[in-house]
Amino acid sequence: MPKQPRRTFTSEFRAQMVQLFENGKSRATIVEEYDLTASALDRWIKQSQATGSFQEKDNRSPEENELTAMRKELQRLRMENGRCRTSYYNPSYTKKARFKGLVLRN
Repeated sequence: MPKQPRRTFTSEFRAQMVQLFENGKSRATIVEEYDLTASALDRWIKQSQATGSFQEKDNRSPEENELTAMRKELQRLRMENGRCRTSYYNPSYTKKARFKGLVLRN
């Protein structure tokens, strides 16, 4: 069976689906009628109840936000470390960089 393309839904549509559920329409009926997956509808309901927003970044826990920040910092430090290594081990650059300004006396 061929894979269906990923669909995107607007925040307004998601809010309407959550409103239908909160007004008493069954989850199964909404899923069948609008051709949704049950897990998507459940996630929208959970997000709406937790923060009222459907944005992933608004629904992250403080621990998840901290982990994301730490990963970004680690990536930045790795890039800096790579630049230092590249400049140190590049033969055409090292002599100029290490001995720049150094006066050799006999």
